[in-house]
Amino acid sequence: MSIKLAMIGGGVMGEAILSRLLSQGVYAPVEVLVSEPNSDRRDFLATTYQINVTSENKATNCASEVILLAIKPQILDSVVSNLNILKSNSQALVISILAGVTLSRLEKAFPHFPVIRVMPNTPATVGAGMTAIASGQLANSTHVDLANDIFSAVGEVVEVPEYMMDAVTGLSGSGPAFVALMVEALSDGGVASGLPRAIATKLAIQTVLGTAQLIKETNLHPGQLKDQVTSPGGTTIAGVASLEKNGFRSAVIEAVKSAYQRSQELGN
Repeated sequence: MSIKLAMIGGGVMGEAILSRLLSQGVYAPVEVLVSEPNSDRRDFLATTYQINVTSENKATNCASEVILLAIKPQILDSVVSNLNILKSNSQALVISILAGVTLSRLEKAFPHFPVIRVMPNTPATVGAGMTAIASGQLANSTHVDLANDIFSAVGEVVEVPEYMMDAVTGLSGSGPAFVALMVEALSDGGVASGLPRAIATKLAIQTVLGTAQLIKETNLHPGQLKDQVTSPGGTTIAGVASLEKNGFRSAVIEAVKSAYQRSQELGN
């Protein structure tokens, strides 16, 4: 069976996408080739997922549907130089998850190839990801549908104009780390208030998960939900006042803005 999906880079984010594509039956293991320089990582991926692996990036030119770039943005040029892409007969769709790397730069690296720029996030590992996609000049509706099919397997997908992609990176791309810090801080607060660590962590995780689910399913504005919980003179408004006093809201906003700015820098 021919290779349909070739992935360049077998790191954490690449594996998160790969594992869901295989478990959801989007691709069969024999249809997947992953190029990865680390031999231990190659062995792990081959053993865990029964896929094809290689250390040669140029081998990914055989892909008939998708070439997925899952590498660090800083090494894009060196990777492309080893692909011999101009000698390839492939008409595969090139999908990039590289933070900050623009469509124009990708299209220069892959001339005559349809290109789609993508920003997924790590909850993709459990099928709860959020992915934004932006299409290049040669990407048609069939290519967009294919990208939607791939990333719908790892969560929800939204199409955006490219100028929004750095902001997407700052919010949903980096956001899981910010939420993880919030969960950790809630747990620490519980421990500081006398709860055992295991119970505090379980309470924190479910509180964040349940609140997000409630907002999603009811379409409540987050501020409206906050108002419903904060009774006059009660415990919650005391906590909200403390968060405001310590700049919680501003800190989160600035974190997203800092990640957004870093994404812009990576593209230069």
